[in-house]
Amino acid sequence: MPELPEVEALAHHLREHAVGRTVARVDVASMSALKTASPPWTALHGREVTGAGRFGKYLDLDCDGLHLVTHLARAGWLRWADTMSAAPPKPGKGPLALRVHLGPPGEGPGFDLTEAGTKKGLAVWVVEDPTSIEQVATLGPDALALTRDEFGELLAGRGERLKTALTGQRVIAGIGNAYSDEIMHVAKLSPYATAGRLDDDALDRLYAAMREVLLGAVDRSVGQSAARLKGEKRSGLRVHARTGLPCPVCGDAVREVSFADKAFQYCPTCQTGGKPLADRRLSRLLK
Repeated sequence: MPELPEVEALAHHLREHAVGRTVARVDVASMSALKTASPPWTALHGREVTGAGRFGKYLDLDCDGLHLVTHLARAGWLRWADTMSAAPPKPGKGPLALRVHLGPPGEGPGFDLTEAGTKKGLAVWVVEDPTSIEQVATLGPDALALTRDEFGELLAGRGERLKTALTGQRVIAGIGNAYSDEIMHVAKLSPYATAGRLDDDALDRLYAAMREVLLGAVDRSVGQSAARLKGEKRSGLRVHARTGLPCPVCGDAVREVSFADKAFQYCPTCQTGGKPLADRRLSRLLK
């Protein structure tokens, strides 16, 4: 899933390549991805792109006061092309959800919003105010906008596991499954630690790790072409999606805890005092 660094890099790419251009046409290939009906997507036609930014993991394209807001979900992506096909896409065919022409179709540049796989979660809104979208309005503060004191106040008294708190978008916006694993590994904290019971030293390490991991990923990602961002993300990961490989810090094997539709990775030596965490799904299979 694209997280804060990748979405920031996509917003930067759009600021560099889309701002100042005019939306010539928008093609909707997946009506289920479009979550608003008024204003219609055709209201974007003829509008100049005046800005691009993000709200947590939500990408925002400002078209002279009318916003195209996208959540890429687990398997969505933005694909930029210097020349877009002029032929309107066939609805429901392939991964394409929406196409934006930023010049005469068949001649000018633009981008596709695509989603791989059969489980669809990509969502697109056309709104005058992004905060009218409930999912945006209820986001917590952005992970990179927090001071150390604000970070501590957010976690104070919270009873959920640290992994859950870091990935809860209503708590802190922008961190997903991959970067939460990386942050906890750098901070040397267990994913199962209780978020509200961390002492000041642990909070200091966690806050510093959050900024180190996210800012480092942003620095590596911004300026890369959209096509290279996924590879850039994978190349910078130390424990996430590296089950069975040696931890780059201590050499212990990276372990995994699996759930129904996702998993997280960690290093026992660095994070849990050498003790593997219970993987209930694996335990049931071994019975």
